[in-house]
Amino acid sequence: MVERMKSGRMKSVLAWAAGVVLTAATGAATASMPAQPEGARKVIQIPIRTDGPKSLDPVKGSTVYDNQACCQVYETLLEYHYFKEPLELQPLLLAAMPIKTDNADGTRTWKFTLRDDVFFQDNACFPGGKGRKLTTDDVFYSWKRLADPAFELENWWLLKDTIVGFDEFKDAQLKKYDESMKAGNGPVFDYDAPIAGMKKISDLEFEIVLTKPRYQFLFVLAQFQTSIVPREAVERYAGEFTTNPVGTGPFVVKPGQWRPGEFINFDRNPAYRDVKYPGDGYEARDKELGFDKAAGRRLPLVDRVECKFYVPDQVMWLDFQAGTIGYTQVPAEYFEQAFVLRTRQLKEEAKAKGIVSHAVPLFDFIFRGFNMDDPVVGGYTEEKKALRQALSLAIDLEEMNTKFYNGLNIVYDGPIPPRLDGHPEGHVVENNYRGPDIDAAKELLAKAGYPGGKDKNGKQLVIDYYTSRGSNNHEQVQAEQRMFDAIGVKLNARLVDFSELIEAINKKKAQMFGFAWGSDYPDGENNLALFYGPNEAPGANHFNYKRKEFDAMYEQIRVMEPGEARTKMYEQMRDMVIEDTPYIGSQGRTRFYVVNPWLKNLKPSEDFYNWYKYLDVDDSKRK
Repeated sequence: MVERMKSGRMKSVLAWAAGVVLTAATGAATASMPAQPEGARKVIQIPIRTDGPKSLDPVKGSTVYDNQACCQVYETLLEYHYFKEPLELQPLLLAAMPIKTDNADGTRTWKFTLRDDVFFQDNACFPGGKGRKLTTDDVFYSWKRLADPAFELENWWLLKDTIVGFDEFKDAQLKKYDESMKAGNGPVFDYDAPIAGMKKISDLEFEIVLTKPRYQFLFVLAQFQTSIVPREAVERYAGEFTTNPVGTGPFVVKPGQWRPGEFINFDRNPAYRDVKYPGDGYEARDKELGFDKAAGRRLPLVDRVECKFYVPDQVMWLDFQAGTIGYTQVPAEYFEQAFVLRTRQLKEEAKAKGIVSHAVPLFDFIFRGFNMDDPVVGGYTEEKKALRQALSLAIDLEEMNTKFYNGLNIVYDGPIPPRLDGHPEGHVVENNYRGPDIDAAKELLAKAGYPGGKDKNGKQLVIDYYTSRGSNNHEQVQAEQRMFDAIGVKLNARLVDFSELIEAINKKKAQMFGFAWGSDYPDGENNLALFYGPNEAPGANHFNYKRKEFDAMYEQIRVMEPGEARTKMYEQMRDMVIEDTPYIGSQGRTRFYVVNPWLKNLKPSEDFYNWYKYLDVDDSKRK
């Protein structure tokens, strides 16, 4: 499975002081990377799984891999503390945390003050090529881009129904845009039009007025899609802005340093402001690993981060063994080469090798989704529901977990991951359509009009299924086909690059699809947003699920504070989705990492990805 967007940690990270130089089944490359001479630039090499990001423009990004790349170059108003658990927001582009005021009319006002020392990276889009200072206007401009149809409104869902006047602004601009396009005059969008809830006080101060006191608003301001970009760069590079990123972040991507499908390299931003490595928040384990020794040093700590893209996991695994990349997520098929399966700890022979392991529980939602707009698998009649329920009952998630994840996953009902409000007790909901139950699946298949897997004309039902190449997905698809065979349904697998998978889903071409969603922040509302009708593709509602009762409840819970009443609604919405079955699932992973001894300060998180700036290298420990 592959991941779409995520960023929120709220968890304990387990780590063991052990390591191993591992032996691959097919034999590892023996070449070692030579140590860099003293005084040389500090360069680290790390992996990005799959074929990498599809865009370096934050408003067009939605995947883990877009996140990993964008947040090295761009910055958001807020970020998560690298070490503190549970998750704690802190200022990034702000001088201090925003100040909240609840108003008599039911709105909420947040006052923000920007840092006075933030400059955009030097770039030819600015006069003399010198980056200018960040201002309030940049924040407003960047967020307005989310409403620009030129960017397909892919991430509009993040701020929809949130800021006073923003939805009206979007609708007015969309009307003008459509009229201009129909008249053959090209796209128009007035970025200078005012929005009532975006109030400029000065170049460094502004207020945002929310339509209602939305609890999750500050979490959204730590998501990479709300990063701040300069208007000059967007207008200069136009359609090429995605390959010419200009931000305020600690790294830059120079021309020629991103080759889609192969690699991306991040070089130190020489004009990056004076930001220091954290001096607090360390747990005992962090100190044991020496994470605190860099406290107070100026960021970033290295001159370059070289990221190679890996579609086949085997190559990534071999490169880690050869010492040419600093860390790797441990692919499931290699888990027992590194760990004792029963204890989940590194084997004894590994402990003297200097490699450190980390176990990172994820806010994880692994699923096989249905396109609810599809004429075959979509729809809301009892017959259409019966078809999806039948397909769900044919899949044995426990077998998938055992065979492809070493039994390490949590199999659960509903879309809300473990440890979040709305997750079912014991991971089980009574009426869950969780397989395998072949007899029940066949009965439902007949009810759906496909007795024995055939339609009224005797034609076998064939489901087009899109998923990503790489990892063990080919083997997973074979297992899923065998499970569908048991009820007479054929699975037509389309294994494609991850970027192609997301494009097919965004354009509603994928009839059925499989990947994983990681929560953007530690609140089940984020997962329920995946089924909110207005968020349909290319937004986060990949399933194109639309149900009025669900949408009405979602509009209530997104402005409710945590508590018993909100949790009860989460559970009702969870059960509604289970009954309609727009997906088959779910599973939640704990991701295991191993880290080579020459890479320093890595405390892995898949809840946010702007931690490259904290990494360091000890070349004396390279092989």
